[in-house]
Amino acid sequence: MANIVESIAQSVSSLGVKASYGDPVTVGGVEIIPVALVWYGYGGGFDHDHDHDTDGGGGGGGGGVSIPVGAYVPGLDGVRFAPNPVALIGVCVPLAVAASWAIVGTAILGRRR
Repeated sequence: MANIVESIAQSVSSLGVKASYGDPVTVGGVEIIPVALVWYGYGGGFDHDHDHDTDGGGGGGGGGVSIPVGAYVPGLDGVRFAPNPVALIGVCVPLAVAASWAIVGTAILGRRR
């Protein structure tokens, strides 16, 4: 099981920047470079029965997410980043909620002391 997890981790880590920046694409005669927020997670485990000489079992899993956040496009002053508003809202809302809960939680804990 460990070999499978290691091999998956090595194949994903070799993507590097290519996972976040796509190959240039021509749209309407204009070349753009897509940009995405990308993350992966993998794990595995194995249970060995120490009382007997049998192997208990094992398991593993993983997944990934890619959110298109915008593209680099040509502009009047050179290349500029054009954000994808829907994706940016989708990324920023959970961060804003987490930050607000952290602020509220800190305020509540401060009152209790």
